[in-house]
Amino acid sequence: MGNDVDILILGAGACGLAAAIAAHDAGRSVAILEKLDRPGGNSALSTGSVPAAGTRFQREAGIADSPAAFERDLMAIADETDDPALVRRLTAISAETVEWLVDTVGARLKLVTAYRHIGHSVPRLHAPVSRRGQDLVDDLIAATDRRAIPVAIGNAARELIVENGAICGAMVETGGRQSEVRAGKTILALNGFADNAALVSRFCPEIAGAQYFGARGSTGEAVLWGERLGADLANMAAYQGYAAVAHPHGSLLSWTTIEKGGFLVGANGRRFGDESLGYSGFARIVLGQGEFAFAVFDRRVHDIAAQEEEFAELVRYGGVKTATSSADLAQFYGLDAAALGRELDAYNAAAGGGAPDRFGRRDFGLAPLVAPYHICRVVPGLFHTQGGLRVDGDARVLRKGRPIPNLFAGGGAAAGISGRTGALGYASGNGLLSAIALGRIAALAAARELDGAGT
Repeated sequence: MGNDVDILILGAGACGLAAAIAAHDAGRSVAILEKLDRPGGNSALSTGSVPAAGTRFQREAGIADSPAAFERDLMAIADETDDPALVRRLTAISAETVEWLVDTVGARLKLVTAYRHIGHSVPRLHAPVSRRGQDLVDDLIAATDRRAIPVAIGNAARELIVENGAICGAMVETGGRQSEVRAGKTILALNGFADNAALVSRFCPEIAGAQYFGARGSTGEAVLWGERLGADLANMAAYQGYAAVAHPHGSLLSWTTIEKGGFLVGANGRRFGDESLGYSGFARIVLGQGEFAFAVFDRRVHDIAAQEEEFAELVRYGGVKTATSSADLAQFYGLDAAALGRELDAYNAAAGGGAPDRFGRRDFGLAPLVAPYHICRVVPGLFHTQGGLRVDGDARVLRKGRPIPNLFAGGGAAAGISGRTGALGYASGNGLLSAIALGRIAALAAARELDGAGT
């Protein structure tokens, strides 16, 4: 039976779109199937930031960086990982990935130099000016349109077609009817399993119970299919959390507000941990302290964060309150005013070098904070999981260390580079680097294998 397409891609987020572009440009017929009614997935909800070391954009900005330095940064925060070779592989190709996005795809990315991001020793995030992932997704979609690559939305893959141990495509459901789509190679570019409560409880119990704020469709099909195939899994307890989702607005409170000097308190008006753990690592701390937390920062910090569109929009919708004193600030949400005042004084003393911070925070940004002050009510969230199918250096899915014929994976379907467990190993942009880099190299490897097979 003949194939419908050379390379079939399941999922139309950044991973799938990048894979399709690379496969097409390698001379192969390709199609993308997306189960939801629009492409983008978690990539569209991100800040669109892709970390890369040694790019020409860094050199132009006078920033010295290297893949080895990037790898050291990741391993310093991840501590342990099931797959150090994958960390090495993705950091090594990070610069060519970003330059490919700009030069071949036409992505409108700029090096972010205003400040360093969590987990990175130098500025290495390349992002849309808007800091909205949807803009990056739109550029990827435009590139697929220019190449006339079919993207079939509303087409859900229900099972992989397996013949003699090899993957030959997928069973696809459209409008309640199932049909076969056969392919020489199949790339799983699906989201992870963060929206599957049973899988989160099984693999990431420390964050189970947190609200899920990622894209719909992160229901773990790749993991479930992989387990049935006997595929290897890696880094399954790792995830990306977010410590400060504005409530009830549902938008991210920019972590710039904390990195640049803000802090978080509970309903009792008191801090409860070291916020410099980062937006991902601090999420479980926020989850454990109570229903809501409250971010406190000042006008200087506010004005820096206001350069980001999502924060400016949150302000317009009333998600950020302003007061000239800590007592007035406390009244917005019924916090203990005396406790908040004492907390602000203690925090400012630590930031000014007058006393050690009782939680061990050392980087206070622009603090001590000065009036007027701002406050935002937040909840912690789970954004995406970082574990998945173990892949080799060409993104081929492994079973007992050997590739499953014709099957590749990237994005949320594949194991990531954020450590073995928890959220402390997540560095800004890790998810998008894994998505785009693995999608691209999966497509290139699949095309090479097809060329070698003479098909």
